[in-house]
Amino acid sequence: MNRIELIEKIASSHDLSKAAAGRILDTLIDTIVGAVKKGDTVQLVGFGTFKQVSRAARTGFNPREGKAIKIPAAKVPKFVPGTAFKAAVDPKAAARKAAAGAKTAAAKKPAAKKAAPAKKSAAKKAR
Repeated sequence: MNRIELIEKIASSHDLSKAAAGRILDTLIDTIVGAVKKGDTVQLVGFGTFKQVSRAARTGFNPREGKAIKIPAAKVPKFVPGTAFKAAVDPKAAARKAAAGAKTAAAKKPAAKKAAPAKKSAAKKAR
């Protein structure tokens, strides 16, 4: 799906003109880009999170010249999909993860404490 198809889908789903749907989409994208550019995180529950991450400077390799090059540090945008989005794309993987989570939760439960043995000091005093 491209931008035009997305605008058509928004327009038809909400009885809007294509121009109005395009403005809504532009506003949404501009808002997300502006917030991430400032360093804020944009979290859309169920869909995912847009954030800015810093890449450290590192040494790379230029295969054409066969020399090491310095790659400077950079700030880059990152999108982390939400669990509902992941489940919609791959339901089998979501089911496996849920089953694995249930197993680890059951393993982490503390075992029931044993009853403390009766103290013998009372019996010794009676003698």
